[in-house]
Amino acid sequence: MQNPPESSADFACSSAGATAIFRQAASAGRDALNKTELLALLSILGIAFKEDTVPAGIPAAGELRISLNNTREFGMVISAGSGGFDVGLNEGNFSKDRASVHAATELTDSDDYLDLFRRTLAYQKLAGIAKRDQLPLPDAQLRVCFDRLLVLARGCSPGNPETPFVLQSLVLDPVHVGTALLVRSARCELAAPLARRLSRPIHKIDKLVHPASIGIIGVSANSMNFGRIILRNLIGSGYSKERMIILRPGEKEIDGVKCAESLRSLEGKLDLLIVAVAASAVYGLVDEIIESDAVESVMLIPGSLGETQKSREPAQALAARINAAHGKKGGGPIFLGANCLGVVSHPGSYDSWFIPLERLPKPQKKAERNSVMLSQSGAFMVTRLSLNPWLDPRYMLAMGNQTDLTHGDLLSYFCERPEIETIGVYVEGFKDLDGLAFAKAVRRAVLNGKQVVVYKSGKTAAGAGGVMGHTASIAGAATLFESVVRHAGAIVAADFSAFDDLFYIAGALHRKKIGGKRLGGISGAGFEAVGIADSIESDNFAMQMGILEPGTVKHLEEILAAKKLDALVEVRNPIDINPGADDEAHMQITEAFVQDPNIDAVVVALDPTAPSVRALEESKLRPGYDISDPQSIVHLMPPIVDRNLKPIVGIVHGGKLYDAMTAGLMDGGVCVFRSTARGTRALVRYVEARHYADALRKRSGSGEAR
Repeated sequence: MQNPPESSADFACSSAGATAIFRQAASAGRDALNKTELLALLSILGIAFKEDTVPAGIPAAGELRISLNNTREFGMVISAGSGGFDVGLNEGNFSKDRASVHAATELTDSDDYLDLFRRTLAYQKLAGIAKRDQLPLPDAQLRVCFDRLLVLARGCSPGNPETPFVLQSLVLDPVHVGTALLVRSARCELAAPLARRLSRPIHKIDKLVHPASIGIIGVSANSMNFGRIILRNLIGSGYSKERMIILRPGEKEIDGVKCAESLRSLEGKLDLLIVAVAASAVYGLVDEIIESDAVESVMLIPGSLGETQKSREPAQALAARINAAHGKKGGGPIFLGANCLGVVSHPGSYDSWFIPLERLPKPQKKAERNSVMLSQSGAFMVTRLSLNPWLDPRYMLAMGNQTDLTHGDLLSYFCERPEIETIGVYVEGFKDLDGLAFAKAVRRAVLNGKQVVVYKSGKTAAGAGGVMGHTASIAGAATLFESVVRHAGAIVAADFSAFDDLFYIAGALHRKKIGGKRLGGISGAGFEAVGIADSIESDNFAMQMGILEPGTVKHLEEILAAKKLDALVEVRNPIDINPGADDEAHMQITEAFVQDPNIDAVVVALDPTAPSVRALEESKLRPGYDISDPQSIVHLMPPIVDRNLKPIVGIVHGGKLYDAMTAGLMDGGVCVFRSTARGTRALVRYVEARHYADALRKRSGSGEAR
């Protein structure tokens, strides 16, 4: 670097020069710096400029691209990765974080971002060149460069209300790192700040999920329309009829719930109004809701508001009127939706989904419901819960089009709720800068000891088109989204199945202690034992098969001898304990592994087809030798899981015949998967996320690692 300042504070002072350069370009009516201005800016940044000059002794492998970009969703993002010819390669050809890494500038610093950049092939090539040439690693130059760029980004970001312009992009390409940074080409673009939406009064979300009173409009008196189904679900979920009111002129009551003529005829202010009218009636009704100030929160069920070309302009105008109301005293009402399935709030004692309860019952599956699911698609939540009722969230909210409340708003509310431990989110797209609010809320959630699991749809052009037709959202670049959100601390799922697995395991193992990354694997089938060992790596993390202590080996040999399996089984990790091992042998060996100080977590395949295992709901060949037997795994395993702090994951790798065994274990609080590979991979991803969360908390000083 050229005459580097002693600290970022020194550079912050000198960045006034950068501001002057930007102002000069803007006053000349240009949205990009000219060459003279670029040279001046690079000089301030301490970067030498040598156009079309390759430094002697620096091969193309040492070329980088470093950039700042103002993104619609996340605001200012810093990116770094391979430069030169490699820039044109599709990032899909690389594993995660190998081609380039991205982070929201408001959630990183130079040390943190350098740690992230070390994952890239670009850095590894630089390190290789330095080692070959017996030079120091380029960390010092990179750290100063990242630090200066981050200071510059924060001063000219869309989140800075005082900046007269926004740094749209600064691209340094390619950058060579030797004894100093050298760039051969650069470009810098500016933009005028955009008007931002007013902040939503998110404290009113408490009224939405814990309403003391609920009003409904759109209930038919003589047919089973959506409004009537919602009414029946509210009643069926236990919400008191005395605390409900139906807005329907000319009717006194429907299904035992009183009716009122209009909003203005109400005696008090409603905590929640559920709107289930035709889309064409929504516009005038929303104006009445705002003007009457009779409601704290509103649920807009109707679709087609903004999803079609014809409706986009009226929907945008509606959103603007709702936004303007937040500037009034009291903040105005908050709106969930439109195109919204509704809310399930177990603490609020209500279910407003328009899915009849007989089609999706919601029995309590956890001793304590401790998770929340947020989704733009209501059907996404319906399917997840139908496939795995043991997810059993405390709250489930469908946000639809985000006409008002956004991903960032809802996550900001729930990340501070002490009773919530895990949060699952389905994202189609963000409103402007709400991706940044979302990423900040992810970070706060993780620092508060929670896990956030996210699935992002619209990863392809075809998928993005489908998203636009569903909730009028525009999906950003998938690689950028994943990199930024994962850096914030979220566990990002690659597909629906991975989301189910990760959200489930995060809830099941949240209160378990995650120590090291040494895994124990147990199975009575050789392919599963090998499958456990073959599934211990993710893109940037790997567990390892722990080495059993001599005392554990001796104890295992005694168990095998007692079960007459010692001649068939060799003690190792992973261990194939033979199909002859019964329920007790499985559990004794599992607990021996868990008690070993060299093992941090255990995956045990429970071999339901093995004749010695009590895995059937009812056995005709051996009456009573089934899951009802007190000596079955279904009865023996829950106490072992409960009394041990280390994670234990059970695998029931079999067909529908063993659904009852699986359900019995899950009802007992055992984390169970139906595939060895899926269960082990989910555990590895979860352990990786917990280690990263611990590192974030240590770095922030927010508490001890959990």
